Amino acid sequence: MSIPEGANTRPTLKIPFHRPSIGPAERDAVMEVLESGWLTTGQRAVDFEEAVRVRVGSAHAVAVNSATAALHLILEALGIQGGDEVVVPTYTFATCGEVCRYLNARPRLADVDPITFNVTAETIEAQLRPETKAIMVVHFGGALAEMEPILELARSHGLPVIEDAAHALPCSRGGRAAGSWGTAGALSFYATKTVTTGEGGMIVTDSAEIANRARSMRLHGLSRDAWKRYTGSGNWYYEIEDAGYKYNLTDVAAAIGLVQLERAESMRLERERVARRYAAAIPAAGLGELVELPAMPGPGEVHAWHLFPLRLNLDRVRLTRAETIERLGEAGIGTSVHFIPLHLHPYYRRTYGYAPDDLPIAKLQYEREISLPIYPDLGDDDVDYVVARLADIVRPR
Repeated sequence: MSIPEGANTRPTLKIPFHRPSIGPAERDAVMEVLESGWLTTGQRAVDFEEAVRVRVGSAHAVAVNSATAALHLILEALGIQGGDEVVVPTYTFATCGEVCRYLNARPRLADVDPITFNVTAETIEAQLRPETKAIMVVHFGGALAEMEPILELARSHGLPVIEDAAHALPCSRGGRAAGSWGTAGALSFYATKTVTTGEGGMIVTDSAEIANRARSMRLHGLSRDAWKRYTGSGNWYYEIEDAGYKYNLTDVAAAIGLVQLERAESMRLERERVARRYAAAIPAAGLGELVELPAMPGPGEVHAWHLFPLRLNLDRVRLTRAETIERLGEAGIGTSVHFIPLHLHPYYRRTYGYAPDDLPIAKLQYEREISLPIYPDLGDDDVDYVVARLADIVRPR
């Protein structure tokens, strides 16, 4: 499959890093909501909560407008406050650390496993302090973290475990879904996620206390079911129970989500098709010694395949990571990098004194990671084109 350097045997294709899988059913669902005259939080949001609750296997589900809001409300419901610390993986997006800061708590950053990019019980334990009040786990790229030892560690210290499952619907191990292992989980329905509403999120939990607190705080701290006050079944009267937030999910978004959730498994299978084609084609193209592929799921594991994180063996290839990304872009292939570890960012270095080598595994993996396109509508020919261009660009020293 490798193409001689400099050869131009195919026209350049345009393959974006991501394309949402949206069809007529999603459009019809949105039109039905628009024609109903009720656009904000209402019955569709309630129906979406129930559908997600059943899918994940949790006792409660609370719809919000982002996974950021979900994580914030979970921490708030747990009573996290100034002076507390939350162990957070450094290999994640901005959200996980910033929601701790919303409550004046400190995110204590933990290193990750070099293969999965997930935190482990060992990397978490190294960051536990007397001030630690919670542990946050991110299921990176759609692969479930090793939850059993993490939960055992948390129980031994009396700590709640929060799952950032933004990448992980539908992802499971032994039939148990991501988001249902810890004290509470946060799902994301952002535009690039495996199930999308454009913008949106969900809290899943078995704790009635967390769910009830989140339901109130997602809408200004108003009394329960305040959204119903403009409907025939509602009442104009409400009470402000606490100083809350504006985090509710609209019915327009929920209508899209209901359709997407019905398609979740079929879309996951299409992403798995792409992942397996990459996994077979990249070594066949002569790249086996030059790059490292993500681990494939083991028995009983269901991978959501939100990301396909390729890693360059930088000591064996001619071009840098940045040069490789640039050359792929010139070939019409969109890529991304997941993620710049939190401890490398100016805020964390300035505020907490982190140095780049403080969490060395995350730093090393970040420096060589490139995320390739992976989404349901990516055809086999598109995958083959990506691999062919990759083989043309990634050359041994």
